Amino acid sequence: MPRALLIANPASGGGKVLKLLPDVRARLQALGVEHRLEQTRSLEHAGELAREGLAAGELPVSFSGDGVAGAVAAAAAGTEGAVVGVLPGGSGNDFCRHVGIPQDALEACEVIAHGTPSPIDLGEANGTPFLGIASLGFDSEANALANRAPRRLGRAIYVYGALGAVARWAPAHFDVSVDGEREHFDGWSVIVANTSVYGGGMYVAPDARVDDGLLDVVLIRRTSRLRFLASFPRVFKGTHVREPNVTVLRGREVTVAASRPFDVYADGDPITEVPVTIRSLPAAVRVLLPAGA
Repeated sequence: MPRALLIANPASGGGKVLKLLPDVRARLQALGVEHRLEQTRSLEHAGELAREGLAAGELPVSFSGDGVAGAVAAAAAGTEGAVVGVLPGGSGNDFCRHVGIPQDALEACEVIAHGTPSPIDLGEANGTPFLGIASLGFDSEANALANRAPRRLGRAIYVYGALGAVARWAPAHFDVSVDGEREHFDGWSVIVANTSVYGGGMYVAPDARVDDGLLDVVLIRRTSRLRFLASFPRVFKGTHVREPNVTVLRGREVTVAASRPFDVYADGDPITEVPVTIRSLPAAVRVLLPAGA
């Protein structure tokens, strides 16, 4: 295999990456994975490092959270023969959870050494690629709160963000088109999913696949705060989609407008604003995945 370029975010996971970095490098070495290390300062920097590595014939491997993993994958999209790897180092690691990469970074090193290069889809929101799930509305406020939460909370930052956003939420009106099928509603969120899970284990789009060329679109319509809170725990098993105020559609292109401004978050970071057009990019990049994933 080509030499790996380990792109690590030392701040990710509340310092978890920095703490695990010596052990991860030793494990890769023991598995015969020749590599060099670069520490990234931002998503843009991670993408630059990935492109430089690909130009040098290296295999970029992100060691961070979903944001950096998405930036590395996006940088490789469209590059002939490009393959990337992912090691979990963030608070959520939801892409790894979706595709079956172990949540333990040392165990996941086996996938870098022996994984299968597999084509996966990306999403694209107003021209910006993303790896997992793009969402807006209530999700915009919950993500913003989660990103400001103390990193020591770990995966609980996402629950913290969601519960904090409930108290201040006022319903918005959304105009959504999925491959030309129009939906107009007052409600909570519009969620456009390339993968099934976000927020550190919330299966918000339980049937989404990363290899079908389609996006699962979850519309959460208006309901009371009490009903919303009562149904919220079901998202961890994906059974919330049975609620009468939840609609799931599927398509290749989604447009969304809203009655007030919202940031669109993807892979934990704001990437654009409404109005937004979100497209599937089928088989956009190859990622090292466990055999049979």
